[in-house]
Amino acid sequence: MKYLHFGVPTTQEKNWSGYISELGVHVTDPSADPYGIEWLKFDPNSPMHELIKTKSHAAFAVEDLDAALEGKLILLKPFSPMPNFRIAFINNDGAIIELSESK
Repeated sequence: MKYLHFGVPTTQEKNWSGYISELGVHVTDPSADPYGIEWLKFDPNSPMHELIKTKSHAAFAVEDLDAALEGKLILLKPFSPMPNFRIAFINNDGAIIELSESK
């Protein structure tokens, strides 16, 4: 597992680098932030879990997303926001964690 970024929900406008329409969320590029922060602004009707919309999260890259999710409390099932890339969110004893896999 490799640390990637720290995600922070916001209601403020930022320099958005992308929009994931199926999740109703605007995101910034964490590599553009000196501290690796990914800002997220959710649409009012975003289907994302309330904990993801309101709590910060740590993101990690894993080699096998399906294996990393075994036995975990899944908040958002795996999905592909872009080709050859899948992410999911889990609740790890109250801490929100994003796990991603690149192929």
